[in-house]
Amino acid sequence: MTLSLRKLKGLVAGAAMVAGLASIASAQELKFFTIGTGGTAYTYYPVGGVIANAISKPPGSRECDAGGSCGVEGLIASAVSSRGSVDNVNAIISGLRNSGFAQSDVAYWAYTGTGTMEGKEPAEDLRTIAALFEEHIHLVTLADSGINAVADLKGKRVSLDEPGSGTYVDANLILEANGLALADVTAEALKGGAASEALRNGKIDAFFVVAGYPTGSLVELASAAEIKLVPIDGAGADALVEKYGFFAASDIPEGAYEGVGTTSTVAVGAQWFTSAKEDDDLIYDITKALWNDNSRKLLDVGHAKGKTITPDTALNGVGVPLHAGAERFYKEIGLLK
Repeated sequence: MTLSLRKLKGLVAGAAMVAGLASIASAQELKFFTIGTGGTAYTYYPVGGVIANAISKPPGSRECDAGGSCGVEGLIASAVSSRGSVDNVNAIISGLRNSGFAQSDVAYWAYTGTGTMEGKEPAEDLRTIAALFEEHIHLVTLADSGINAVADLKGKRVSLDEPGSGTYVDANLILEANGLALADVTAEALKGGAASEALRNGKIDAFFVVAGYPTGSLVELASAAEIKLVPIDGAGADALVEKYGFFAASDIPEGAYEGVGTTSTVAVGAQWFTSAKEDDDLIYDITKALWNDNSRKLLDVGHAKGKTITPDTALNGVGVPLHAGAERFYKEIGLLK
């Protein structure tokens, strides 16, 4: 009786140890991966959510061919709201986030320590996963404001977005290219819904947004008030494109926002970045998951900009080196030699 009890205890203890080891192994297989995006009212955040969903495959998920997740085995990715491009680059380099979206211009300046980042230590560990979509600079005002060109902002109350955002960087460059200094406007630092509300209530005269159209906060604003987009064109836009190679002349088409006609402006590329310190195999798997057929379906229905996120444009305008894992994938599929 005593010997049998001891054997039973031994078996129970052994089973517990096996279960514990299995639990540890399971925990080791679980990986978390953050994607810094932007304000919840803008394009980065919903697109980040779609991509996070596409690349995730938590333990216990159904297999891809059985209608389950087709992401990276054991990965849980999450889209994190942030102040935008500059904030995301800083968070990647500091190790606060695994990855993040940023404007191509902001990322290049951070990587090289040039342009608006001159005098700061270059972010030499910054690496590219993929170019995603084109972002347009929106200059928004009420239809009856009398603001018809960037030069008309002189003496006006203008929101440039928060310092730490790519919008803030580009708004300053646009003012400069059009002969205006920051001191020529009364600058505010409002994002998304707050900027829209301030415009409707007469607290500001105009605001800048850099986002892929249509962006949610502006869709809502256009349905509630008569607005217009101020053209960013002419000599100022030409000077901007000539001086900074990341800008390109591009239109926001009629119908993107209710009651707003085709508007000439400039655009930059939205790209996905990570750190060189992230594991090569992990980034390879994430890049592969981003471009599989299941992710294509999610991108096509997840956001209006999703259809423009394609492998064919994954390397467009990339000015920061690819992560080694992403580079391996692009070579495998023939996008790189």
